[in-house]
Amino acid sequence: MDLQLTGKVALVTGSTAGIGFAIARSLASEGANVYVNGRTQERVDAAIATIRSRAAAVNVDGIAADFSGSGGAEAVIAKLPAVDVLVNNVGIFEPKPFAEVTDADWFRFFEINVMSGVRLARHYLTGMLKKNWGRILFISSESAVQIPAEMVQHGMSKTAQIAVAARDCGVGGRNRRDGE
Repeated sequence: MDLQLTGKVALVTGSTAGIGFAIARSLASEGANVYVNGRTQERVDAAIATIRSRAAAVNVDGIAADFSGSGGAEAVIAKLPAVDVLVNNVGIFEPKPFAEVTDADWFRFFEINVMSGVRLARHYLTGMLKKNWGRILFISSESAVQIPAEMVQHGMSKTAQIAVAARDCGVGGRNRRDGE
């Protein structure tokens, strides 16, 4: 498939494993200049090496940043001031009975799962609008609509992601839900 991403710059947060890694690998195979992200340089380096081992000609780099505070987004933006494709995939989850979810837990989930994407999207949107091209995606989960009783703090953050992503900020046409 040719998604016409050759030469486009893509950032995938939370992409050293799982869905984020698969997205980063796919974007690289489509010709995008991909930046993977993880909390540690070791995990970032391992993800880069794995992607390159499957296709040596891909253009992949990485940025280690922890999104548990605004400093993570600031570090990413300092290293990578503009992107064409932003995939907000970073996210945490933790099963815990509702009565044991502390205020700090609520804020940590909102900070990492929601505010990381908001901060990056807010920054990168300006450049996308100037170029009249760009894509911003928020990766959520079914926990946004079928909130697990043991992970209400996670479900809340995934629902908030959908609310943010539902806004058409003027880049890439209208937003679509699966099946539309």
